[in-house]
Amino acid sequence: MAEHHLRQYTRRNTSDFFIHKDLAGFLSRELDFYLKNEVLNLEEMEAAGVGLSGGWFQLMRLIKKVGGRIIEFLAQVEGFQKMLWEKRKFITGTFYCITVGNIKEEFYPEIAACEAQWEEWKALFAIDEGKGGKGKQDRRIRFLNENPALALDTRRFPQDFTDRLLASYEDLDEMTDGLLVHSENWQALNLLGEKYREQVKCIHIDPPYNTQTSGFLYKNDYQHSSWLAMMQGRIALALKIMFKDGAFLCHIDENEHEHLHLLFAHMYTPDGGTIVWDKKNPMLGRQGIATQHEYVLWKSLTDESVYLRTTNIQMILEKAQAFIKKHGGVNDVVRREFTDWIRKVDELTGGERAYCLIDNDGRVYQSVAMGAPEPRTDKKFFIPLIHPITKKPCPVPLYGWSRAPETLQDLIRKDEIIFGADESVQPRRKVFLNKHSKRQLSSVIYDSSRGKNDVDKLNLEFPYCHPVSLYQTLLGAAASDNRDIVLDFFAGSGTTGHAVINLNREDGGRRKFILVEMADYFDTVLLPRIKKVTFSPEWRDGKPKRVATAEEATRGPRIVKVIRLESYEDALNNIAFDKAAGQEALRFKDYLLQYMLKWEVRKSETLLNVEQLGKPFSYRLHIHRDSETVIRLADLPETFNYLIGLDVQTRTVHDDNDRRYLVYRGTTREGRRTVVIWRETEGWAEEDYKRDKEFTAAQKLTEGVDEIYVNGDSLIPGARALEAVFKARMFAPVEG
Repeated sequence: MAEHHLRQYTRRNTSDFFIHKDLAGFLSRELDFYLKNEVLNLEEMEAAGVGLSGGWFQLMRLIKKVGGRIIEFLAQVEGFQKMLWEKRKFITGTFYCITVGNIKEEFYPEIAACEAQWEEWKALFAIDEGKGGKGKQDRRIRFLNENPALALDTRRFPQDFTDRLLASYEDLDEMTDGLLVHSENWQALNLLGEKYREQVKCIHIDPPYNTQTSGFLYKNDYQHSSWLAMMQGRIALALKIMFKDGAFLCHIDENEHEHLHLLFAHMYTPDGGTIVWDKKNPMLGRQGIATQHEYVLWKSLTDESVYLRTTNIQMILEKAQAFIKKHGGVNDVVRREFTDWIRKVDELTGGERAYCLIDNDGRVYQSVAMGAPEPRTDKKFFIPLIHPITKKPCPVPLYGWSRAPETLQDLIRKDEIIFGADESVQPRRKVFLNKHSKRQLSSVIYDSSRGKNDVDKLNLEFPYCHPVSLYQTLLGAAASDNRDIVLDFFAGSGTTGHAVINLNREDGGRRKFILVEMADYFDTVLLPRIKKVTFSPEWRDGKPKRVATAEEATRGPRIVKVIRLESYEDALNNIAFDKAAGQEALRFKDYLLQYMLKWEVRKSETLLNVEQLGKPFSYRLHIHRDSETVIRLADLPETFNYLIGLDVQTRTVHDDNDRRYLVYRGTTREGRRTVVIWRETEGWAEEDYKRDKEFTAAQKLTEGVDEIYVNGDSLIPGARALEAVFKARMFAPVEG
């Protein structure tokens, strides 16, 4: 019976990945012994009644003893599960998408010769490389020069090409404008935490709303408490990487709005306000009121005002100057044409359209009333202004002037008061528009655009997503600095990345985006979408309406890095038991109950088998993909970089007579200049380590740094074996 229950428990709680027959048999035999040989059976004791009360107490003590031992084992199992979930996961794949305009022309002949890459471009972008000329190679090289926004995918090329290409950049992470992470989001946040600690200016997510809506990979009909637990764990990790003056934007609807608001309050996250998104599309046919809005909770660690981008302001000012230049100065024609233009621009708000006037100095302004909002008691606020032509007093507002007489006279001297044709018109004030003007974000956003139209134009299939225009409004306000980092760990189809690319193209910014998604549509929707909008800002029926202009190509993503992470299920699949070592350890007291898991699985690849780090480029994991288990190489160097929080400046590969050296140089979060050196050391003798030292010195691999990490032993001066750091960082306790 004990063995049966243990098997059932383990299957429910560990995805059926192990059950130790020796332990189950041990517990079963111990329980049977106590029940059959030490006390009467339960039926006999029940029949005897209170006369055998002493036996009842003895039985309870014995059951407690056996139960305690079972609990010890179950605690070992659950502790192991927790460790396996919380350990930082390996990166199981890394590749880059690099626009050809940011690739040196010396690589163009190899790119032109790569048929796999050209086939992908034709499928994604419907390109025509042209005909004529001196031949295919020349035509393609010319095409590369004419289309700098083409995104090269390093998966299409040999490793040697990728190594040389990445080595050509002097600051690789600075050039990387986007990071796409194919992973469950808690695991991704857990790995990214050190590298991006307090670096992300805006976290923007659209999580599952916990309704019966179908089409989402995440479970979408939790109980409130389960849904909140799921959200709490991810929000806690995300807040640790948010900049101290950053903003956390979370979309939600009526179903969980109140609970989510309370969750943020419980986590002591200051409330910046709630935005109501009016979609202008009521959900008719449902019970009660037809809902046509959603919410965006805006949480921020700062209490400063939130302002919209000034893009429209710049457009208005530039247009005014264009009219003035066209007509040789300010005149009635300029004023009329400017007013007509500003009334027809759809993307302007009502408040922006109010700036439809130009004064004699060419300044754009609107007129506003100057009445006090409530009755004034001091008589000085009722002194009338004198009309400059008729010299007669003008009407005073009902509650008096909003400004003191001396302030009003100063405004008159500056020509900032508007008088009517005669004294019968109440004077108004000019409010000027300039490049420093700002408009505060409103609590209501009206946007009836359909996000599905945005992906349909790209010929991509996705059931539901928010409009890019809405995200541009939100992210433009939250990430106003043009070098801010934006994170979306419920990335879906990639709308956040699309919006960031559009924002940068509009204002020339260098905002960076991090998108995390675990579903299969990472490869079928999200990644193709980023590639497509990088190539062209305008699409119809899956084809670009035009290619990106030279300026748009320059402002688009330069490098987008893509990584895939080992999943929790993959970690389970890579657990291997050292049965021989376990049999040897059985003689130790309580081995099965307390130590068996830690001891027998210690050499499992998913737990970082340091004995295999002598061959770091051949470290293999069993990964479940597309309904089958395949063997994939773990990217140990990239995983280690994220664990130590390394901002990579250079990634170079060196060769010492067929010995491959992979070298990363960069800076950690603590500001320490660091170099990480990886090489194959399996089977090395003393002379090999001497040669290693000499080669490293000859190549100057360790010059000018504060910290040197190498895999395995070495004679390199100042070098530190990275295995202990790797292990410690991978299994460090998760905070928050």
